[in-house]
Amino acid sequence: MSKYIYLDHNATTAMRPAATRAVVSILKSVGNPSSVHKLGREARKVKELARTSVAELVNGLSEDVIFTSGGTEANNLALIGCGRARRLISAVEHSSVLNAGGEVIAVDENGLVDLDRLSDQLCSDSTPALVSVMLANNETGVIEPIKDIVELAHRHGAIVHCDAVQAVGKIPVDIVNLGVDLMSISAHKIGAAAGCGALIVPGLGSGTGCNIKGSLFGGGQERGYRVGTENLAGIAGFGAAAKEALAGLDDFAKLASYRNSIDEAVKTTNLGSMIFGAKVDRLPNTSCLTMPGVDSDTQVMAFDLAGIGVSSGSACSSGRTKISTVLSAMKVPVDQAKTVIRISLGWNSKKSDVETFISVWRDLGLRESARKINLSAA
Repeated sequence: MSKYIYLDHNATTAMRPAATRAVVSILKSVGNPSSVHKLGREARKVKELARTSVAELVNGLSEDVIFTSGGTEANNLALIGCGRARRLISAVEHSSVLNAGGEVIAVDENGLVDLDRLSDQLCSDSTPALVSVMLANNETGVIEPIKDIVELAHRHGAIVHCDAVQAVGKIPVDIVNLGVDLMSISAHKIGAAAGCGALIVPGLGSGTGCNIKGSLFGGGQERGYRVGTENLAGIAGFGAAAKEALAGLDDFAKLASYRNSIDEAVKTTNLGSMIFGAKVDRLPNTSCLTMPGVDSDTQVMAFDLAGIGVSSGSACSSGRTKISTVLSAMKVPVDQAKTVIRISLGWNSKKSDVETFISVWRDLGLRESARKINLSAA
């Protein structure tokens, strides 16, 4: 088989060379950031330099960054650690947010939060609330109107948590401009290793941010918000990837042309195909589309046999038999939702990758059409 083409970068993306070098360097060294001797001080310096790079990725302050084991833990720390019993959560959130429980905020057919519905929910109860809405959806790539959500929530005394895991490194993210109170990000989505993430809390370092309480017992690492010996190798790689991701935002934006090529080829090959979120702002690398009459798993296996890796939805929900909660929230008919796959490009994707995908897509579509004709004739 020729080189395998990976088009599932929203699940996890390839390690950036600088991140790999940073991880290997730490693995070859020794030193606990909490130790006061020379090697401990050097380890702490690595950690703090990475903290600065991660903060700069979202135009934040290093003193407001809490390192975690990933986006899931960051989300849990935000939702549970903020101490607000009332939570309003959009219907298209990641499972680490949805499974925390709360009142669901409806979305429209494009996957955008229904602001009128959110306003009604906030008006119906004066209990101090937390509103959690992701910046960009992992399945459709749809970008939510976070600034409008923040304005509405703050007007009612609510705080806002934003899961920006899928957005950072793909589009410019400015935590100050967005105005959110808590933001989660993850290392392995931007080209570092899995097992590291961060919760960013504007004002945490100065004492003016949200009051966060950790849920683990141990030493005083991460100022007590996330105790336990730090994953220094993961943090070092996170910092290196953050620097490269920030510098490469313009190049990543150019992936939209590749994504648009896929969308156009899909629509011209099969007039019944749907591309979800195409009418609103999306991440430049993501296309969530259907091949009418062909089950998602059949498509994924066919592409895999052709040397192309795609997804039938969120990797965190792989192996499921139920329909995507995101598509259900968007009122996508069940028979249509069963034919959805997600294409997500990455920082190292090439034009030839897209061209090969389109060729295989067309061949698969033609084969399935011929098969249906033969079945109906029989």
